Amino acid sequence: MNTTPPAHTPAPHDKPRIRVLLADDEEMIRHGVRLILRHAEDIEVVAEAANGAEAVEMAGRQPVDVALVDIRMPVLDGLAAIGQLVLLDPAPQVVMLTTFGDEENVIRALHAGAGGFLLKDEGPQELINAVRAAAVGDAVLSPGVTGHVVKRMLQGGGRIGAATTGTPDQRLAALTDREREVLTMLGAGLPNLEIGRRLDIGLGTVKTHVGRILEKTGTGSRVQAALLAHQAGLMG
Repeated sequence: MNTTPPAHTPAPHDKPRIRVLLADDEEMIRHGVRLILRHAEDIEVVAEAANGAEAVEMAGRQPVDVALVDIRMPVLDGLAAIGQLVLLDPAPQVVMLTTFGDEENVIRALHAGAGGFLLKDEGPQELINAVRAAAVGDAVLSPGVTGHVVKRMLQGGGRIGAATTGTPDQRLAALTDREREVLTMLGAGLPNLEIGRRLDIGLGTVKTHVGRILEKTGTGSRVQAALLAHQAGLMG
Protein backbone atom coordinates (compact mmCIF):
# COMPACT_ATOMS: atom_id res chain seq x y z
CA MET A 1 0.00 0.00 0.00
CA ASN A 2 1.21 3.49 -0.89
CA THR A 3 1.64 5.30 2.43
CA THR A 4 2.76 8.64 1.01
CA PRO A 5 0.62 11.20 2.86
CA PRO A 6 -1.82 13.24 0.77
CA ALA A 7 -0.77 16.79 0.05
CA HIS A 8 -3.93 18.27 1.52
CA THR A 9 -6.66 16.70 3.61
CA PRO A 10 -9.19 19.36 4.54
CA ALA A 11 -11.38 18.37 7.46
CA PRO A 12 -13.85 19.99 9.80
CA HIS A 13 -12.41 20.93 13.17
CA ASP A 14 -15.61 21.28 15.18
CA LYS A 15 -16.90 17.71 14.93
CA PRO A 16 -16.00 14.55 16.86
CA ARG A 17 -13.33 12.41 15.27
CA ILE A 18 -14.33 9.42 13.18
CA ARG A 19 -13.43 6.33 15.21
CA VAL A 20 -11.91 3.60 13.02
CA LEU A 21 -11.26 -0.10 13.59
CA LEU A 22 -8.64 -1.82 11.40
CA ALA A 23 -8.95 -5.56 10.88
CA ASP A 24 -6.20 -7.25 8.86
CA ASP A 25 -3.96 -10.22 9.65
CA GLU A 26 -0.95 -8.46 8.12
CA GLU A 27 0.64 -6.11 10.62
CA MET A 28 2.41 -4.12 7.90
CA ILE A 29 -0.92 -3.39 6.20
CA ARG A 30 -2.43 -2.17 9.45
CA HIS A 31 0.64 -0.04 10.06
CA GLY A 32 0.41 1.49 6.58
CA VAL A 33 -3.28 2.28 6.88
CA ARG A 34 -2.74 3.79 10.32
CA LEU A 35 0.04 6.04 8.98
CA ILE A 36 -2.24 7.28 6.22
CA LEU A 37 -5.23 7.95 8.45
CA ARG A 38 -3.21 9.80 11.08
CA HIS A 39 -2.75 12.62 8.55
CA ALA A 40 -6.50 13.33 8.71
CA GLU A 41 -7.33 15.46 11.73
CA ASP A 42 -10.92 14.19 11.86
CA ILE A 43 -10.04 10.46 11.88
CA GLU A 44 -8.69 8.37 14.74
CA VAL A 45 -7.72 4.68 14.67
CA VAL A 46 -8.98 3.38 18.02
CA ALA A 47 -8.59 -0.39 17.59
CA GLU A 48 -6.68 -2.96 15.52
CA ALA A 49 -7.53 -6.62 15.05
CA ALA A 50 -5.59 -9.48 13.45
CA ASN A 51 -8.69 -11.55 12.62
CA GLY A 52 -12.44 -11.24 12.28
CA ALA A 53 -13.21 -12.59 15.73
CA GLU A 54 -11.00 -9.96 17.36
CA ALA A 55 -12.65 -7.28 15.23
CA VAL A 56 -16.15 -8.23 16.41
CA GLU A 57 -14.99 -8.40 20.04
CA MET A 58 -13.27 -5.00 19.88
CA ALA A 59 -16.18 -3.30 18.13
CA GLY A 60 -18.52 -4.69 20.76
CA ARG A 61 -16.32 -3.46 23.58
CA GLN A 62 -15.81 0.09 22.27
CA PRO A 63 -18.17 1.44 19.61
CA VAL A 64 -16.51 2.51 16.35
CA ASP A 65 -17.86 4.50 13.44
CA VAL A 66 -16.09 2.72 10.58
CA ALA A 67 -14.54 -0.75 10.39
CA LEU A 68 -11.99 -1.37 7.64
CA VAL A 69 -12.00 -5.15 7.30
CA ASP A 70 -9.86 -7.46 5.17
CA ILE A 71 -11.64 -10.35 3.48
CA ARG A 72 -9.16 -13.17 4.09
CA MET A 73 -8.21 -13.54 7.73
CA PRO A 74 -7.74 -16.49 10.11
CA VAL A 75 -10.19 -17.61 12.84
CA LEU A 76 -13.08 -15.64 11.32
CA ASP A 77 -12.77 -14.19 7.84
CA GLY A 78 -13.94 -10.73 6.91
CA LEU A 79 -17.13 -11.84 5.20
CA ALA A 80 -18.25 -13.77 8.28
CA ALA A 81 -17.20 -10.90 10.54
CA ILE A 82 -19.43 -8.46 8.63
CA GLY A 83 -22.52 -10.45 9.50
CA GLN A 84 -21.72 -10.04 13.19
CA LEU A 85 -20.50 -6.44 13.02
CA VAL A 86 -23.72 -5.18 11.43
CA LEU A 87 -25.73 -6.68 14.31
CA LEU A 88 -23.91 -4.67 16.97
CA ASP A 89 -25.67 -1.75 18.63
CA PRO A 90 -24.43 0.69 17.56
CA ALA A 91 -23.18 -0.98 14.40
CA PRO A 92 -20.17 0.40 12.53
CA GLN A 93 -20.16 1.16 8.85
CA VAL A 94 -18.13 -1.66 7.32
CA VAL A 95 -15.80 -1.20 4.36
CA MET A 96 -13.98 -4.21 2.94
CA LEU A 97 -10.33 -3.27 2.44
CA THR A 98 -8.62 -5.91 0.31
CA THR A 99 -6.38 -6.79 -2.60
CA PHE A 100 -8.97 -9.17 -3.98
CA GLY A 101 -10.97 -7.18 -6.49
CA ASP A 102 -12.92 -9.96 -8.17
CA GLU A 103 -16.65 -9.42 -8.44
CA GLU A 104 -17.54 -12.54 -6.45
CA ASN A 105 -15.96 -11.13 -3.29
CA VAL A 106 -17.53 -7.73 -3.90
CA ILE A 107 -21.01 -9.19 -4.29
CA ARG A 108 -20.60 -11.43 -1.25
CA ALA A 109 -19.38 -8.50 0.85
CA LEU A 110 -22.32 -6.31 -0.17
CA HIS A 111 -24.82 -9.10 0.48
CA ALA A 112 -23.24 -9.65 3.91
CA GLY A 113 -23.93 -6.03 4.82
CA ALA A 114 -20.76 -4.14 3.90
CA GLY A 115 -21.28 -0.51 3.05
CA GLY A 116 -18.44 -0.51 0.56
CA PHE A 117 -15.46 -2.17 -1.01
CA LEU A 118 -12.04 -0.52 -1.31
CA LEU A 119 -8.91 -1.98 -2.87
CA LYS A 120 -5.65 -1.71 -0.96
CA ASP A 121 -3.89 -0.11 -3.91
CA GLU A 122 -6.06 3.02 -3.71
CA GLY A 123 -4.14 6.20 -2.94
CA PRO A 124 -3.91 7.78 0.54
CA GLN A 125 -6.44 10.52 -0.19
CA GLU A 126 -8.90 7.98 -1.60
CA LEU A 127 -8.63 5.97 1.62
CA ILE A 128 -9.23 9.03 3.78
CA ASN A 129 -12.16 10.10 1.64
CA ALA A 130 -13.61 6.59 1.84
CA VAL A 131 -13.53 6.61 5.64
CA ARG A 132 -15.23 10.01 5.73
CA ALA A 133 -17.84 8.89 3.23
CA ALA A 134 -18.56 5.65 5.09
CA ALA A 135 -18.91 7.51 8.38
CA VAL A 136 -21.91 9.41 7.02
CA GLY A 137 -23.48 6.36 5.42
CA ASP A 138 -22.16 6.98 1.92
CA ALA A 139 -21.51 3.68 0.11
CA VAL A 140 -17.91 3.27 -1.01
CA LEU A 141 -16.99 1.31 -4.12
CA SER A 142 -13.59 1.52 -5.75
CA PRO A 143 -14.18 2.81 -9.30
CA GLY A 144 -11.97 -0.03 -10.51
CA VAL A 145 -14.47 -2.65 -9.36
CA THR A 146 -17.77 -0.83 -9.88
CA GLY A 147 -18.04 -2.11 -13.44
CA HIS A 148 -17.51 -5.67 -12.26
CA VAL A 149 -20.21 -5.30 -9.61
CA VAL A 150 -22.75 -3.93 -12.06
CA LYS A 151 -21.93 -6.61 -14.65
CA ARG A 152 -22.36 -9.39 -12.10
CA MET A 153 -25.61 -7.90 -10.79
CA LEU A 154 -27.00 -7.60 -14.30
CA GLN A 155 -26.14 -11.23 -14.98
CA GLY A 156 -27.79 -12.29 -11.75
CA GLY A 157 -30.92 -10.21 -12.16
CA GLY A 158 -29.60 -7.08 -10.45
CA ARG A 159 -31.10 -7.68 -7.04
CA ILE A 160 -29.22 -6.14 -4.17
CA GLY A 161 -31.47 -4.01 -2.01
CA ALA A 162 -35.13 -3.17 -2.46
CA ALA A 163 -37.31 -4.79 -5.11
CA THR A 164 -38.53 -2.35 -7.76
CA THR A 165 -41.04 -2.22 -10.60
CA GLY A 166 -41.19 -0.41 -13.91
CA THR A 167 -38.76 -0.11 -16.80
CA PRO A 168 -35.51 1.83 -16.32
CA ASP A 169 -36.86 4.71 -18.42
CA GLN A 170 -40.07 4.84 -16.38
CA ARG A 171 -38.11 4.92 -13.13
CA LEU A 172 -35.95 7.81 -14.38
CA ALA A 173 -38.86 9.85 -15.72
CA ALA A 174 -39.32 11.91 -12.57
CA LEU A 175 -35.65 12.89 -12.24
CA THR A 176 -34.44 16.40 -12.94
CA ASP A 177 -31.49 16.98 -15.27
CA ARG A 178 -29.19 17.52 -12.28
CA GLU A 179 -30.43 14.33 -10.63
CA ARG A 180 -29.66 12.44 -13.83
CA GLU A 181 -26.13 13.88 -13.71
CA VAL A 182 -25.72 12.68 -10.15
CA LEU A 183 -27.15 9.26 -11.00
CA THR A 184 -24.64 8.93 -13.84
CA MET A 185 -21.82 9.62 -11.39
CA LEU A 186 -23.25 7.05 -8.98
CA GLY A 187 -23.10 4.61 -11.87
CA ALA A 188 -19.39 5.38 -12.19
CA GLY A 189 -18.88 4.56 -8.51
CA LEU A 190 -18.05 8.11 -7.41
CA PRO A 191 -18.52 9.03 -3.73
CA ASN A 192 -20.44 12.13 -2.67
CA LEU A 193 -17.28 14.16 -2.09
CA GLU A 194 -16.11 13.65 -5.68
CA ILE A 195 -19.60 14.25 -7.10
CA GLY A 196 -19.74 17.55 -5.27
CA ARG A 197 -16.30 18.53 -6.54
CA ARG A 198 -17.16 17.76 -10.16
CA LEU A 199 -20.51 19.55 -10.05
CA ASP A 200 -19.22 22.38 -7.85
CA ILE A 201 -21.94 21.86 -5.26
CA GLY A 202 -21.83 21.28 -1.51
CA LEU A 203 -21.84 17.89 0.17
CA GLY A 204 -25.26 18.54 1.70
CA THR A 205 -26.68 19.27 -1.75
CA VAL A 206 -25.22 16.04 -3.12
CA LYS A 207 -26.80 14.07 -0.28
CA THR A 208 -30.15 15.70 -1.00
CA HIS A 209 -29.90 14.76 -4.68
CA VAL A 210 -28.94 11.17 -3.84
CA GLY A 211 -31.82 10.84 -1.39
CA ARG A 212 -34.29 12.13 -3.98
CA ILE A 213 -32.87 9.79 -6.61
CA LEU A 214 -33.31 6.76 -4.36
CA GLU A 215 -36.85 7.83 -3.49
CA LYS A 216 -37.98 8.69 -7.02
CA THR A 217 -36.48 5.58 -8.65
CA GLY A 218 -37.48 3.15 -5.91
CA THR A 219 -33.90 1.98 -5.43
CA GLY A 220 -32.93 0.77 -1.99
CA SER A 221 -29.24 1.68 -2.09
CA ARG A 222 -26.57 3.54 -4.03
CA VAL A 223 -25.48 0.22 -5.52
CA GLN A 224 -28.99 -0.36 -6.88
CA ALA A 225 -28.98 3.20 -8.21
CA ALA A 226 -25.66 2.55 -9.97
CA LEU A 227 -27.16 -0.56 -11.52
CA LEU A 228 -30.17 1.43 -12.72
CA ALA A 229 -27.86 4.00 -14.36
CA HIS A 230 -26.31 1.21 -16.42
CA GLN A 231 -29.65 -0.41 -17.22
CA ALA A 232 -31.01 2.93 -18.41
CA GLY A 233 -28.04 3.53 -20.72
CA LEU A 234 -26.77 6.61 -18.88
CA MET A 235 -23.20 5.38 -18.90
CA GLY A 236 -22.80 5.66 -22.68
